Amino acid sequence: MHTVLITGSSRGIGAAARAAVEARGVRVIGQARRSVDDDTLAADFCEPGAAQLLWDAAVERAGGTIDVLVNNAGLFDANPLDASDIAWLDAWDDTMRINLTSAAQLSRFAVRHWQERGVPGRIVHVASRAGHRGDSPDHWHYAASKGGMLALHKTIARHYAAIGILSFAIAPGFTDTSMADDYLASRGGAGLLADIPLGRVATPQEIGALIAFCALDAPASLTGATLDANGASYVR
Repeated sequence: MHTVLITGSSRGIGAAARAAVEARGVRVIGQARRSVDDDTLAADFCEPGAAQLLWDAAVERAGGTIDVLVNNAGLFDANPLDASDIAWLDAWDDTMRINLTSAAQLSRFAVRHWQERGVPGRIVHVASRAGHRGDSPDHWHYAASKGGMLALHKTIARHYAAIGILSFAIAPGFTDTSMADDYLASRGGAGLLADIPLGRVATPQEIGALIAFCALDAPASLTGATLDANGASYVR
C-alpha cells in the first residue's frame, strides 16, 4: 500500500486532499501544528528542526517508506508595509519558514529517501496563483514564498525525472477556506469575485481532487507541470 504524507492536513485544502486520497484506499499521514488523531503528526514549521523531526516520524509511522509528499502547509497573514521593521521581518520569516523552507526541507528528505532506496516517488506542491501574478501590498511575503515554491518544483522535476522522481504543482486562486475568507472580506468581499470569470471561488474539494490526481494518477510525462485552478482569473 502507498503512503502519502500531507502537510497542513487538518483543515481546508489539506483536509479535502486527505479525504480524496483516503477514499482511494491509500494511507495518509498528516501534519498539523497540533496532533488531532493517531495519523496526524504535530509539527510547527516555525521551528527550524520541525521538518526533519516530522519526516523521520512519518517514515517510522509508515514502516520505512513514504511514497508521496504533498507540500500543502501554508500561512497567509497580512504584513502591512507600515508595520515596524522588526514586525515586518518577523512576519516575512515566519511565512517563508512555513510556506517555502519547510517544503524545501521535506522535498530534500523525500528525494534522498527515494534515491537511497532506488524507488520512484512523487511530490505535489500546493502553490498559488500569487506565485505567478503577485498579491496585495500586504502580502509580498506570501507571493514570494509561492513563487519560490514553483521554482523549487521545476528544479526538482527537471533534475530527477530520469530516476522516477516526479514533481507536480497546483496553483489555486481564491479557495473557499477560512484563510481566503478573511482576505476576501479585507478586499471588498463579493466585489472581488468580478475578477473571476467563473463567478465563484474554488472549493477545497476541487483542489483536493487535483492533489489526489497528481499524487496517484498523473502520467509521468506531466512532471514539471503547474495546474492552475483559479476560475480563469489568471491564464498563462
